Amino acid sequence: MTTQLTTHKIGTREEWLAARRDLLAAEKELTRRSDELAQRRQQLPWVRIEKDYRFETEAGSVTLAELFRGRSQLLVYHFMFGPDYTAGCPSCSSIADGFNGFAIHLANHDVMLWAVSRAPFAKLQPYKQRMGWTFPWASSFGSDFNFDFASSFTEEQQREGHIEYNYQREAAFLSRPAQEGGGGTASAQSAAMCGIDVPTYQRDRPGMSAFVLEDGSVYHTYSTYGRGLDALWGMYQWLDRAPMGRNEAGVWWRRHDEYGTR
Repeated sequence: MTTQLTTHKIGTREEWLAARRDLLAAEKELTRRSDELAQRRQQLPWVRIEKDYRFETEAGSVTLAELFRGRSQLLVYHFMFGPDYTAGCPSCSSIADGFNGFAIHLANHDVMLWAVSRAPFAKLQPYKQRMGWTFPWASSFGSDFNFDFASSFTEEQQREGHIEYNYQREAAFLSRPAQEGGGGTASAQSAAMCGIDVPTYQRDRPGMSAFVLEDGSVYHTYSTYGRGLDALWGMYQWLDRAPMGRNEAGVWWRRHDEYGTR
């Protein structure tokens, strides 16, 4: 794919260096603010988990506490792969492509990383093998886990406008503008790539939740959704530093084994 560059200012090395130093000051301020926000995340109150969630894994049926695998911290990526999907969400797949590399580092720093989806475990495994992933991936099929952590919703919630995602109440699906995910081109394209219709696709959402295990009890510490996941989407951190930035209109990405078939 070739990007058509637009007319851009051409300057001297001295002009570039002056502008770069101005930008550096802004970047340092952003880093400082990011460090402050990280501290505020860590200062959120912990909420004790009272419900007995069960997950299907390669080791069989396990509890939420068992997902920690001897660590004290657990990070869960709510991967969009509902029971009716024929393949995982292409956006979630792009994010998960980076998990293999750093999951081992997290595991050796007292943090377990898991993906969790509602699809049955037997459906997740072939897709995981197709993608060449090795990070742990659990099925919450039949559990309230994804629903309780605002990454899955019922058809009734969707129809009646009772979905609260990213800490905001959404309008009923049919009344939502296309640009907000109410059946627009991007949603339709992603849904088609998962072998389902748009309403079914939209009943699962991406998110990330954090938990801590202390004295035998599990506590929920943090969750983020929507654009809050941008920092976890590795390719965008690189694109934001490319000359043309994200340079996108709609869903341009594919699963990593599909680019040759475009």
